[in-house]
Parts: sequence; C-alpha cells; structure tokens
Amino acid sequence: MHVTGIDASPETIALARDRMPRQEWIVADMRHLALDRRFDGTLACDSYFHFAHEAQRSMFAVFDAHAGGDALLMFNTGPGHGEGASTFTFKDEPLYHASLALLDASDFEVIRHAANDPRGDGRSAWLCRRKPPR
Repeated sequence: MHVTGIDASPETIALARDRMPRQEWIVADMRHLALDRRFDGTLACDSYFHFAHEAQRSMFAVFDAHAGGDALLMFNTGPGHGEGASTFTFKDEPLYHASLALLDASDFEVIRHAANDPRGDGRSAWLCRRKPPR
C-alpha cells in the first residue's frame, strides 16, 4: 500500500517522514489541495472538524476531486451540528472545532456512521463511498 499524507504542519510531516520514510508526505492545507491525482481512499481524522462550517462544505469538492472510482472516505466530527472551542492539551492554545456533515449534497454516500463512539473519545465517525457516476 502506498500512502500519501497531507498536513499543514511541517513538524507533523517531518515526524511522519521519520517514521514512514517510504511513503509520500506533503506540507499543504487540505482545504486548497489540488494534486491532480485520484486515490482509493481518503482518511481525514481529527482534521475536518477544525474547519468552520463553510470550509467543511467546501471540503467535499476537494475529497471528490481526489477520489478514484468507488473510493472510500473516512472522517470524524463532533457529536452534533455546532461550534466550540477548547484548549490544545500540550500547547495551552485555543483550539476551534465545528461539526457539520452534508453528505446529501456530496458525491459520497454513507456506508457506516457511528455517533458519539466511545471507542473514539465520543467523536462521530463517518465511512463513505463515492457514489457511482450518474
């Protein structure tokens, strides 16, 4: 399996390169991603819900632009529609999070949804598949 990882943090990408040097690691903001490639799957865990609702809506076009055939998409959100703030544990910095899942208007269909999953610290997980072309 070949992994391509995207993160806006150069420090996080450096750590990933050290741990998995044979994979591809890119410093980029996923909201503006345009790799001109398609993938079998996208995993956006603990990232998507840090965007404001409008940016979350826009992400489905980015996910679709990078999704091949019947690609899978997995992401997590908070427990319900809303916005909040907390403190980043080890940096004592404010941390924004919002929850919005607009799959009805996207090119993805839900395969499985786990709301408030205790295995994920109360996050809601979404496993989706790209809809077949019409």
